[in-house]
Formats: sequence, structure tokens, C-alpha cells
Amino acid sequence: MTQEKIIKVSNGYFMLFMLLLLIAASIFSLVNSAIAFFIPLVIFTIIIIPGFFLVNPNTSKVILLFGKYIGTVKENGFYWANPFYKKRGISLRASNFDSERVKVNDKLGNPIMISTILVWKVKDTFKAAFDVDNYENFVRVQSDAAVRKLASLYPYDNFEDDGQAEEITLRASVNEVSEALEQELSERLDMAGIEVLEARIGYLAYAQEIANAMLKRQQATAIIAARHKIVEGAVSMVEMAIDKLGKHNIVELDEERKAAMVSNLMVVLCSDKDTTPIVNTGTLNH
Repeated sequence: MTQEKIIKVSNGYFMLFMLLLLIAASIFSLVNSAIAFFIPLVIFTIIIIPGFFLVNPNTSKVILLFGKYIGTVKENGFYWANPFYKKRGISLRASNFDSERVKVNDKLGNPIMISTILVWKVKDTFKAAFDVDNYENFVRVQSDAAVRKLASLYPYDNFEDDGQAEEITLRASVNEVSEALEQELSERLDMAGIEVLEARIGYLAYAQEIANAMLKRQQATAIIAARHKIVEGAVSMVEMAIDKLGKHNIVELDEERKAAMVSNLMVVLCSDKDTTPIVNTGTLNH
């Protein structure tokens, strides 16, 4: 037997009724000194009792007979089976696993701290019971291995000075990274009969030794991007001002005065501090 087999066993309430009859018959035999009947009845009673077992909702019982797999009982209820059967309980409920934060290197070689949150459940009791030594520990170890592999496939973030920007990053591409993590975990845990319901990054940050440097780098990148937008806006405003002045013949400016005007406007528009105005009360030549 190399795959899960669902079986049905005897109703426990019927066998409980039979057990009560045996107990009553044993007492009756003892009272009437019928030892020849009493001893066999007691032996049958003792043999029957271990056969009773319960299957709670979203749990299962894996049945073995002298090392041979008989089947799995998944339907909840009160049952009786061969007293020599060995019954191993396996939960079918969904379980959460929050892995430890591990330090790994991303695709660019930067050390990062990362952890994963996994929601899983057993879908094949045979694989969970016999194909791996301890399926719960197997889930923990494989989750750790999967998140380490995932972190090495993608960079933490993109920077404009990296040359070639990555389409998928650990920080920005949440959906894509989660799908890749689910697929990786599903492949690893399938041999243990585990179904991955959800997998996603639970914690993500640069390692402590480079966190301050990367924060400064992010701030510098943000400042450069903001300055770039400011300069673009300032250039368009200066261009519009010169065109309006020339179009409406408000004032005629030679190339030297245009250059001075452009310089002054760029300083005013691009400065990160308030400018101090200077009022010229003379002529344009002063």
C-alpha cells in the first residue's frame, strides 16, 4: 500500500451494547457459580474493550495491523475495530506556522532578515504518517529552506544606480513573491502529504549591520528623484515665462538678460529655502 485508503469500521454504539450484554452475562455466571462460562466471558470482554475509539471532527485515525497499513478513518464518530489494530491520530485541521527570522543574502548579496507565515493542513494521511519521519518538523525545516531559496532569487529593492532594474523585488512585489513562495513550498511539502493553503512573507528588513547605510541610500534616492521632478517643473515654468514675455511684447530681452533671468528663476524655483527678493529701482541695465 503506497497511497491513502479510506475505510469504514463497525459502529461503536452497537459494539458497546454487545459489551454491556457480555458484562451482564459475566455477572450472571459469577452469581450462579458457572465458572466454565464466566472465564471465557471475561476474556471476551477484555479483548473487546481496546477496539473502541473516537474520531473527532477534522481529525483522522490511521489504522495499522502488525505494521501493515489497513486504511484511514476520516468520518467523525464513535467506532469499534479489531482490538489488535494500532490507531494513530492525525489532525486534518488547518495549522499556522510563523517561521523564525533568518539572515540570508538577497540576489544582490545584501544581508536581510526574513521570515514566512504558512497556513497548511494534511491532505494525505498515508504520506504524512509513513513517507516522512515527523511531518510537523518536516514542515518547519522545509519552510526555512524555501524562504532562504526565495530570498536569494530576488533583490530586496530596486535602486536607480543599480544599472539594470529588477521587475520583481521582495519589498515591492508582494503578490508575485507570495505566489513563488507558495509554489516552492507546495513542491517541497507534497511528499509529506501537506497542502499549502497560504504562504507569504511575515517579516522583511535589512540586517542590522547595513540597515543605517541602506536607509541613507533610500533617502538619497528619494531626494534625487524629488529634485529631478523639481528641475523638470522649473525648466518648463522658465520656458513658459520667456515665451509669454516675448509673445505679449512685455519686454525685449537679449541673450545675456535671458540667461540672467533663467538663472534667477531656476534659483528661486529649485531652492529648498525661501529666497530673499531684491527690488531693482533703477533701469534694466542696473
